Amino acid sequence: MTDTLDLYADVSSLPYVGPRTTKSLNRAGIFTIRDLFYYFPRSYEEYQAPTNIADLTPGKVTIHGRVVSTSNRTARSRHLNITEAIISDGTDSIRAVWFNQPYRVKQLEDNNREFIFSGNYEFKNGRYQLTAPTVKVAQSAKAAKNTKTAKTAQITQPAKTPTAIHNNPSKNPDESQITESVYSAKSGLKPADFRKLFNHLRPEFAKIPDLLPMTEGKPNFVKKNARRSALFATHFAEDEKEIETARKYLAYEELFELILAAELNKKEAHKLKATPIKYDDSAMHELINSLPFELTKDQKTAAWEIIQDLGKKSPMNRLLQGDVGSGKTIVAAIAAYQAAKNGLQTAILAPTAVLATQHAESLQRILAPLGVSIGLLIGSTKQKNILKQQLAQGNIDLIIGTHAIITDDTQFKNLGLCIIDEQHRFGVNQRQKLLLKSPDGLAPHLLSMTATPIPRSLQLTVFGDLDVSIIKEMPKGRQPIETKVLSDLHMRESLYPRIREELKNGRQVYWICKTIEDSPTQETISVKKQAEKLETIFVKNRVAFLHGRMKPAEKDKVMEDFANHKIDILVSTTVVEVGVDVPNSTVMVIMDAENYGLAQLHQLRGRVGRGKYQSYCYLIITGENKPTRRLRELEKSTDGFHLAEVDLKIRGPGEIYGNIQHGMLDLRVANLSDTDLIAAARRHVKVLAKDPEIMLKYKELEHNIQRYQQLTTLN
Repeated sequence: MTDTLDLYADVSSLPYVGPRTTKSLNRAGIFTIRDLFYYFPRSYEEYQAPTNIADLTPGKVTIHGRVVSTSNRTARSRHLNITEAIISDGTDSIRAVWFNQPYRVKQLEDNNREFIFSGNYEFKNGRYQLTAPTVKVAQSAKAAKNTKTAKTAQITQPAKTPTAIHNNPSKNPDESQITESVYSAKSGLKPADFRKLFNHLRPEFAKIPDLLPMTEGKPNFVKKNARRSALFATHFAEDEKEIETARKYLAYEELFELILAAELNKKEAHKLKATPIKYDDSAMHELINSLPFELTKDQKTAAWEIIQDLGKKSPMNRLLQGDVGSGKTIVAAIAAYQAAKNGLQTAILAPTAVLATQHAESLQRILAPLGVSIGLLIGSTKQKNILKQQLAQGNIDLIIGTHAIITDDTQFKNLGLCIIDEQHRFGVNQRQKLLLKSPDGLAPHLLSMTATPIPRSLQLTVFGDLDVSIIKEMPKGRQPIETKVLSDLHMRESLYPRIREELKNGRQVYWICKTIEDSPTQETISVKKQAEKLETIFVKNRVAFLHGRMKPAEKDKVMEDFANHKIDILVSTTVVEVGVDVPNSTVMVIMDAENYGLAQLHQLRGRVGRGKYQSYCYLIITGENKPTRRLRELEKSTDGFHLAEVDLKIRGPGEIYGNIQHGMLDLRVANLSDTDLIAAARRHVKVLAKDPEIMLKYKELEHNIQRYQQLTTLN
């Protein structure tokens, strides 16, 4: 080994990592030295003074004892392996239970050895037991004798931490250490295997190089050897203070990389050239005066920000975020009209054929009378070749479509503006294919739209390379949706009468279910079963169902029928989360609402309340369960931006981009609600990003930056 570790070297180059260990680590997704050292404990166990078994009370406990007997059995109904042990300490005996950990029998077979058990003591299945306790040989935890309780700390939890890291990677192992790292078992490797391996590798931590630049603008805790100290403390912490200090540095490291990636994306975008779209004042007044409604203040502001960007020689890269029903389409229409007046074409990419069709119908009503030629290109479009020929010849100013407009045979004469609706539903490659259809040497202006309100902290990190316009104000005439959390035990008396009243008045209903078909392993009611049930309850009304496994043409037909009021009650999965506007629908019922995220519930609720009628959303919970915090927040507020901030605090960044198409951020330590760390990282990045050769100077940093650049860019 050299004095400095190459963290991207194969993990097999480490001492104590032979062929068998390497194979096991590879199966666990650990290939490099960095992968291993960044395999963080899921929690930390502090072994402290034991309680006599005779004196135990329910809760987290620690006991010392010998194992009297052990056994393994299989619970057929749940396909579980259950390991049981009887533990005695001389004052009494206790039963301990582990699930799917059959190796415990061999671990505990020495009846003459004393162990320390720490876990939850609870009344279960008619008797008291110690459930899934951690196990440690008593001799290796001597320091536990002078303390009183057991407690657990987690590296992934945010906390206020000191600014200095005191741990020294070169210190000697101490058998009396009472804090023990608890790792997730992975691909046959048990937590004890990871502890043993890291213990062997203690000297290697002193060879870990620094990662973050020690430049002006860095916070005080980013200093020489801070990285090796943080990683060492992560695996060998002696107390909670060290854990929190390590977490602070490692969280900063993740945020720094993410923000720097966004900043570099922004610099790259400024190097591109685009055709300026000049503002035509008379044309704008003509469009505004032709509208049958008045623009809101937020719509006017967003439109003006976009118009100013379009006039530049570098391509616009703007995100238009507006709550469900806030009127983003008219803002997109203004941008497309300006492009048409400049002789440039616009492409609007929508995630579904139904939504593309609705956009086309809306924009046809608004722009066609003003001389804008509009085309719709979706899978079911007839005579596609003729339409594509017109597009290539420049006879179509505005094309709206799904993936059909990004196929290789779809060409434009002078594409100047791309608008992507619900951009997180499209992958990087799909967006790139559309952007590359502009004339050679030029990039189109890009407007991305989303109805998912994005918290400020995400705008500063994930979307740091974007300019953002926000529409919060709702169009005039919209009434707030009344939201109520309701137990499924009270649906008959509280929900059904409201639905009957709405149906009697000619309104329509969405009914959301979690699953498509019944499953013996789940208690939730399926779409098909719920549709059958509702047909027996509302016998005079037309009930239909919709789910993601249906063929695209079938889904489009159901949504079209619902939009045309050929269906009164539509039972569906969350496939309707982003969909066609049905102003006549006034009731949204969401079964098993506690199983959804706050942002998704808000999106679903936004399917109603889009017309002039008072609308209602019922969040149905199971039995006597108490409503979760997210349900109470949804009941209190219809402000999507407030709810997005709450959801970020409760659940983390979630799937702003969509994990299938766009990859996951995989922030294992950082919390995007930690605004102080984000602000510090932004200050550091601003100084650093001025250096044009930054990535040439920090090669290891470049590796992660490139990954984040790919994940976060929208162009």
